[in-house]
Amino acid sequence: MNCLDCRLRITKSSSYGRCLQDTFRFAVVDYSKSESYPSNFVCMLPKKITKGKNLNAFEKTFGEDSLAKASLLLKNSLKQEQDSNVKAEINRRLDLLEPKVTNLVRCGSCGKMFKPMGLRRFKRHFCRECLRSKY
Repeated sequence: MNCLDCRLRITKSSSYGRCLQDTFRFAVVDYSKSESYPSNFVCMLPKKITKGKNLNAFEKTFGEDSLAKASLLLKNSLKQEQDSNVKAEINRRLDLLEPKVTNLVRCGSCGKMFKPMGLRRFKRHFCRECLRSKY
């Protein structure tokens, strides 16, 4: 879908249960259709955009460039927003969109770079080959 004038409409709701918590909902609206909210609704912006079999409504609507469109919508709304809590939520969602970088470490024995395993039994990192040969 090609949105000519797509923007985010952010709603904040407070829950007064056990703890005070603000929840934010990000709706994608198209102002080229209409100016009023319910009639120009396109879809909801998800927290994370994953490429896989199960596509959400946002990914179905915007297709391949959904990640770029989501970051563009969030950056544009960050410029216009005044509330500090909403700005913090927008920054958090922008961080969730960026892919995680895997850290590589150098093997303490052979010097080869590798992705570390979850557990570290020794003071230095060792690759699988060095662990098998030594221990």
